[in-house]
Amino acid sequence: MIPKKSLDWEKLLDLMESEARKRNAPVFTLKGFLNEPFQHLVFAILSARTRDEQTVRAASNLYKVADTPEKLARLSEEEIASLIKAAGFYKNKAKNLKAMAKILVEEHGSRVPDSYEELVKLPGVGRKTANVVLTHAFNKSTIAVDTHVHRIANRLGLVRTEKPEETEEELKKIVPKELWKRVNTAFVAFGQTVCRPIKPLCSECPVEEFCQKVGV
Repeated sequence: MIPKKSLDWEKLLDLMESEARKRNAPVFTLKGFLNEPFQHLVFAILSARTRDEQTVRAASNLYKVADTPEKLARLSEEEIASLIKAAGFYKNKAKNLKAMAKILVEEHGSRVPDSYEELVKLPGVGRKTANVVLTHAFNKSTIAVDTHVHRIANRLGLVRTEKPEETEEELKKIVPKELWKRVNTAFVAFGQTVCRPIKPLCSECPVEEFCQKVGV
């Protein structure tokens, strides 16, 4: 196992991304689908506890009817819920999406804020969602930690953490800042295709040299 301090992070991320692309990781299909901050924000809210394929379906249905905060704010919770039914917990997300849109219109001039502090004040937006939006919509350097990032970072032995927010802080200590923006997509794509939650494909893994196989 290579010590964390001498780990070639660029090589690790390159290997993860390359292998996941070969396997058509769902996360890579989102490029071109999300083109502006509002779309990124809505998608990130919808994606909680929902597979990307289902999130894409729910978001596509919603964008056809409400592709701006003003249009979304005018819909009823019931209308939003019917459009996003493919997403998990769709009724609660419908409530949050309507409230979020109303706040954007009334307090932010219908623009998505580009600061962590303002994003987490929005309904349905937690730490991970805010960091996803900052990274992908505003090209800011941060590390968004979801279940894939948390699981794989611990499985590789890069961190020893119990909560995603702890994983974020620990990764920021060891990942070069210029690579922070790549971590979420690389780890998510790899987690969707190779380093799966159950029965990871260790025998086919291109980053085995980096892995301690913690808990496997």
